[in-house]
Amino acid sequence: MAVVLALCSALAYGLSDFIGGIVSRRTSAWAVAVLGQTSSVVCTALVALLWTSGRAAGQDFAWAALAGVGSGTGVAFLYRGFAAGRMSVVAPVSAVGAAVVPVLAGTVTGERPSLVVWLGVVAALPGIWLVSTVPPSPADDERGAPSRASLAEGVVDGLLAGLGFGVLFAALGQVPDQAGLWPLALCQLVAVPSVVVLATVLRTPWWPRQRAAGWALLAGPLGTAATLAFLLASQRGYLTVAGVLSSLYPASTVLLAALVLHERLHRAQGVGLVLCGVAVGLVAAG
Repeated sequence: MAVVLALCSALAYGLSDFIGGIVSRRTSAWAVAVLGQTSSVVCTALVALLWTSGRAAGQDFAWAALAGVGSGTGVAFLYRGFAAGRMSVVAPVSAVGAAVVPVLAGTVTGERPSLVVWLGVVAALPGIWLVSTVPPSPADDERGAPSRASLAEGVVDGLLAGLGFGVLFAALGQVPDQAGLWPLALCQLVAVPSVVVLATVLRTPWWPRQRAAGWALLAGPLGTAATLAFLLASQRGYLTVAGVLSSLYPASTVLLAALVLHERLHRAQGVGLVLCGVAVGLVAAG
């Protein structure tokens, strides 16, 4: 069940990022992050009201608050990278970072997955990278190769996004099953001011001023579903496994782009999808 929940989390994250990435190219990425996270707060609070079981302790809310900072940071820098057109750089770096941090956290806290599961983790990391790669288009060739500064900025956005998502996964993985869902609601709530503070420090407008930004509200329910599925997966299985499988979100984004936008899957992406499939099979078998 933990494997299924983690894969559902990856699918929902991928769809949420697909929507957020498209909207971010039409308006401010920071405004998209604020609206998306605000929508998630409302959705998560409604789910928490219906989910009456569980009682959270103070430390559960502390972990959730830290997870919220990670969530806001990850989404903000991911969307900023997507808006600048560096998806081929930002996505793989962020996904690998998001997978590595919970693996380290799970190992430090005493998790000892089987050898088969570790083989799945090892297969997932290059799979995530390859499935996120986008070869240059003819138009890119006409404009010339990307500058070193542009690539460097993409790597920075990806590292910061991956660190944010990794902190989200690692911290949320410390919330036990008996805590209920109010810690998750706090996580989503803290993410909103985290984005605002980052935008203010970077002197970037974050207030939604364009009508197109309203489409970011659609990412809220998906973000809620993704984070909830990850939380349940981490409570029912290893944080190591849940973190790696949830970090397969670029695979679902690529598949959605192929199905919805009719984008062509390139050879490297095909190899990456095969590796991701092998990783899922090994983790499930372990």
